[in-house]
Amino acid sequence: MHQLQRMRRLVGANCLLRRCSATWRSSTKNASFSEVLQLEDKKLTGLVFPLQGLEKYLTPGVNTASFRTFNPSLDDIHRAEALFKPSSKHVIDYFSSAVRMDHAPQLSQPEVCFVGRSNVGKSSLIKALFSLAPEVEVRVSKTPGHTKKMNFFKVGKYFTLVDMPGYGYRAPQDFADMVEAYLQERRNLKRTFLLVDSLVGFQKADHIAIEMLKEFGIPYALVLTKIDKVPKGLLVKNVLEIQDFAEKRMQGCFPQLFPVSFLRGHQRVPGTKFTKQ
Repeated sequence: MHQLQRMRRLVGANCLLRRCSATWRSSTKNASFSEVLQLEDKKLTGLVFPLQGLEKYLTPGVNTASFRTFNPSLDDIHRAEALFKPSSKHVIDYFSSAVRMDHAPQLSQPEVCFVGRSNVGKSSLIKALFSLAPEVEVRVSKTPGHTKKMNFFKVGKYFTLVDMPGYGYRAPQDFADMVEAYLQERRNLKRTFLLVDSLVGFQKADHIAIEMLKEFGIPYALVLTKIDKVPKGLLVKNVLEIQDFAEKRMQGCFPQLFPVSFLRGHQRVPGTKFTKQ
């Protein structure tokens, strides 16, 4: 139990860490958290905790407690980075793919999966998570619906990360049979990350996914993607609307959003290699 709790905390912290590394990719090579730590306090906070940077755009009296629910220490984030650094004793790599549950590998490790609408940036985020493991190939495409299978990646002995096909526009024809069966039947699934585009907020397909997670009793966290591509006013509006909806109508959802910047497949993230489609 203690190991699972630690794994969940570190996986969440690493979402923030990759946000830092992605932001610094234009000015540093193979950026690591040790380099980020050299920033002045104000800029460091803005990179590591971007939600807190939105507070100055809010009217007085707006409750921002949910912005700080998850508040890892710098030591936590450093440990998260170490979790995603491969070694001879800690192998991080693609494991297998499946189009049906009876093709899925039978693994005993805890699993976390990433789901979201087509073209929300799911594969790009996973590619960034593995930026310190350049041997891991994660295919990224600008074409919606590129991911057609459930892709399994093993992170040492700690857990397995699963990249699910996107729902909505250009979803695989057998999406329901594939993804619903996985969410309902996978006993070692411990946490789901639901990605939402910060430019458009919740869409009809997202609400369907939320209802599905609620029906199956699956704990999940919301990841708000592409926040650097959205005007601050619209971003604040969408963040507050999503947070309000989550508090009132979403069961099993972690109370804080995890915001990440736009990670295009054709750009380099420190430590990664681009895989052509």
